[in-house]
Amino acid sequence: MNKSNLGEIERAVSQLSREELAKIRAWFAEFDAANWDRQFETDVAAGRLDALADKALKDLRKGNYTDL
Repeated sequence: MNKSNLGEIERAVSQLSREELAKIRAWFAEFDAANWDRQFETDVAAGRLDALADKALKDLRKGNYTDL
């Protein structure tokens, strides 16, 4: 996306009503969460989180954790 497209989006958003802003916020929250989920799933499948999981399991075995 280039700067002019972003500027157009910013101008359009600034002209939305409160109701429209609420709808776009809800839509964006879902959109952003779905993107985050996809990236997380990709990272898990690629093994990028294996070291973190291993460390967490080691800490758990040692009793190095806090109950929530």
